[in-house]
Amino acid sequence: MHPDQYRRYMDFEAEARVIEHYAAHVVPGLLQTEAYARAFFSYAPDATEARTEERVSVRMGRQQRLRSAAAPRLWAVLDEAVVRRPVGEPEVMREQLAALLAIVDTAGTKVQVLPFSHGGHALMEGPLTLLKLTGGRSVAYEEGREAGRLHEDPEDVEQRRGLYDALRAYALPPKESGVMIAAAMEEYTSCTQARR
Repeated sequence: MHPDQYRRYMDFEAEARVIEHYAAHVVPGLLQTEAYARAFFSYAPDATEARTEERVSVRMGRQQRLRSAAAPRLWAVLDEAVVRRPVGEPEVMREQLAALLAIVDTAGTKVQVLPFSHGGHALMEGPLTLLKLTGGRSVAYEEGREAGRLHEDPEDVEQRRGLYDALRAYALPPKESGVMIAAAMEEYTSCTQARR
């Protein structure tokens, strides 16, 4: 994504009243623990300790709004790969899954897991974020490995809204998603105990 377009997306994220994510491979940045973010950024081809720490600091800064009185409503649909694929050590994954479990079904947050058993779907290529802004306007952001794309045209956004809504319908309800996340946590606990 062009730097100006990315800054525009960040401005929209900062003002969004509702943030809806579909995550295909990793926990969305706004929901990552510090240790998970650090492990994630360490995989980047240009990773150095300084770059990793700078990226972690920026990511944690973006999360501050979620803990404020003006926090947006947040809904995340996570592909099952997100909770099954290890990022970092088992302790990192256990802490990350515990953080997700804590927000799986609250007044301001919902987390659903799209199980592998659902099979293929239209958003397999990568993550999607929908932002509802003040005044009723919405934007969509699709993220790729090398670049992302911000969609502001109402028809483009509405098309992506339809894809997201279908995935949300196919995903497990929050309570069942919590059961799956808790089961994955136990697997990481077993890994941790086996290493001791």
